[in-house]
Amino acid sequence: MPRNPDIPDAFDVYTVVVLRRPADAPEFSDEELDALQARHLAYRAELVRRGAVVANGPFDEQSDPSYRGMSIFACDPAEAARLSDADPPVIAGRLAYDVMEWWVGAGSLAFPRSERQVGDRRAMPDD
Repeated sequence: MPRNPDIPDAFDVYTVVVLRRPADAPEFSDEELDALQARHLAYRAELVRRGAVVANGPFDEQSDPSYRGMSIFACDPAEAARLSDADPPVIAGRLAYDVMEWWVGAGSLAFPRSERQVGDRRAMPDD
């Protein structure tokens, strides 16, 4: 079968973590939520400073309001999960997360603020 010219020969594979609010998230006072959010932002800023996260931010205007934000990690999915487990709102049960690999056409994205390689270059496996 001839190769489809619309499918790239190579992909850059990134580790993505999507944060979501679980249906059974515990309730907190406004003051507790403010403090938890401050700790969350500080933790994520530290991950960026260390180079573990190369891009992250909240969602807005999404079709499912349980989705809260996304991060692109400069590590494998297991390490991204370990780091996400230590995020204060995850520890508190206020947020949960999903970890996945995201395949993007090679060279489609750049992370100029990162000092290390982000993602792995791979070919689409043959079926």
